[in-house]
Amino acid sequence: MKRRIYLKMMELSKARRLLLSRFFPGDLVGEEEIDSRLACQRVLSRPVFAKVSSPGFHSAAMDGYAVLSEDTFNARDDSPIRLTIGKEAIPINTGFKMPSDKNAVIMVEHAIESEDGKTIEIRSPVFPWQNVRKVGEDIVSRELLFPTNHLLAPYDLGALLSSGNVRVWVWKRPIVAVIPTGSELISEDEIEEKKEKLADGFTIESNSSVLCSLTERFGGIPRPHKIVEDDRERIFEAVREAVDSDAHVILVNAGSSAGSADYTVEIIEALGEVLCHGITMMPGKPTIIGIIDKKPVIGIPGYPVSAVMAFEKIVAPLLLRLQGRDREPPIKVKAILSKSLPSRSGIEEFRRVIAGKVGERIVACPIKKGAGSITTLTRANGILRIPLESEGIREESLVEIELIRPWQDLDRTLIVIGSHDLSLDILKDHLKKGTPSIQMASNHVGSLGGIVAVSKGLCHMAGTHLLDEETGDYNISYIKRYVKGLKAVLVNLCYRQQGLIVQKGNPKAIENIHDLLRDDVTFVNRQKGSGTRVLLDYQLRRLGLNPSRISGYDNEEYTHMAVAVSVLSKKADCGLGILSAARALGLDFIPVVEERYDLLIPRDLWSSEVIEAVMDIINSRSFKDEVEALGGYSLRDTGKVFFES
Repeated sequence: MKRRIYLKMMELSKARRLLLSRFFPGDLVGEEEIDSRLACQRVLSRPVFAKVSSPGFHSAAMDGYAVLSEDTFNARDDSPIRLTIGKEAIPINTGFKMPSDKNAVIMVEHAIESEDGKTIEIRSPVFPWQNVRKVGEDIVSRELLFPTNHLLAPYDLGALLSSGNVRVWVWKRPIVAVIPTGSELISEDEIEEKKEKLADGFTIESNSSVLCSLTERFGGIPRPHKIVEDDRERIFEAVREAVDSDAHVILVNAGSSAGSADYTVEIIEALGEVLCHGITMMPGKPTIIGIIDKKPVIGIPGYPVSAVMAFEKIVAPLLLRLQGRDREPPIKVKAILSKSLPSRSGIEEFRRVIAGKVGERIVACPIKKGAGSITTLTRANGILRIPLESEGIREESLVEIELIRPWQDLDRTLIVIGSHDLSLDILKDHLKKGTPSIQMASNHVGSLGGIVAVSKGLCHMAGTHLLDEETGDYNISYIKRYVKGLKAVLVNLCYRQQGLIVQKGNPKAIENIHDLLRDDVTFVNRQKGSGTRVLLDYQLRRLGLNPSRISGYDNEEYTHMAVAVSVLSKKADCGLGILSAARALGLDFIPVVEERYDLLIPRDLWSSEVIEAVMDIINSRSFKDEVEALGGYSLRDTGKVFFES
């Protein structure tokens, strides 16, 4: 079947301008009159003028006594005067209407009432209208209260009602039809019934829920459609029905790329006009922008991250435009990039990052790239834009980060770079449950990479388990060798079992390291610089085995779970990893050695709030119980300092 190519690729800014130029506030959606009490976060389609003044009468601004100011002019500290209660001084409460013959209020604390309660004594005068709210002081009848396209905030509702506007005209919320397509999709209602098909190429349809929630966030009303199979006529009919319905915007999810079953662009062409097919951004390049019967129809890529990016960069501005709303400018901060990011010139790239404050600097850790990885969205607190003309950004460069979570999170984010361990996931959960709540961001670059990151001030701590072959000790010799002069504390987190992770039942009958050299065994390794890789190479040298004879020795993964997944998916017959990773995926395990896993912490951060929280947690009974329940762990020295420089 014929595959399409991107014939109308556009830069993001140009594509967005082109779409928005075709629509203005109120287009498609129209206006409606609603109860002012329900108008929060709605946008006015007409100006609002005050119908009454507020206050509508002269009222007391303080508790006290209403008086004629002229009666008080002679009051002095050395010459107090007395006023008769009920005649010259009328008791009054805040907000009450002023007597017609009075023009000021004496605060109750400035008046001394006589024992018989008939008079008050004052020692200072009040001037005309002192402590009085005059008619129209807040709102004057017939004045412009709010202009057209004003976004109503919660406190604006008080002004509407105080001015007599019990109903207002607002732009209607745009209705957004969301059409998921794909023969491989399983709806949320079918998960239990068809979950066994997930191993046969089927996928749970989740994009619709995300797109509908994003629609609500930007003021729209989502209209989800049932899944449509990859059939041109069925998709054509679904799009045609959506255009003919009361929906204002139509989103067709998946089928926007260049594959043989990607029909969206030709359907839009057949029914209307394609403004562009393909946008020079990543993720989200396959996005389609079209118009059918004067309604925008957007082809949204199927990968989750691409789908979100297409919505945020194209659909969200459109929904706001139809409602007369402006997008709030993002909060941006300067940060140090924790690792280099290559990029392709000619593509505007948006990378999710986790940013946190390390000492006096903000550090941004890029999250692993992947348009299909929804967790890159759930973990991130910032976005790094790599311009069209850039070929990448070097490690330790100063970059601008757009925050997508509150800026206060920067002070409450713990950045961990180094070796991976499952106990860090338990630590992460405990930190999030704490008060204050702390988010933990992990970058798995291996033990040595973590030590170097600590020396460069790019993280709060690093996990490391590097074996010194000569002494049998862990980590200390590497710290002294690679980062001389580093001021840091090395504290133990755990001891753990390292061994060979093999498939359930061990079908290849693998028994030890020698079996890795067998012709029928495929291995998955860890990356250079990781403690597990150091351990493997040490064992191979000790046994006199040549690593070049191991099939898969150069096949590298970055975490113990990734190794276990490779074995589970039968990409490899075995890999070296920890017992808890094997247990987590129901795999078998052949013990090789117990090793020590430590945390390296910069000394100037040792007393920081986030590190104190870490130490409190790892020394707690609840944390230790959860880690030990994973299997293959000993916490006999947890919290013990092994080295300090």
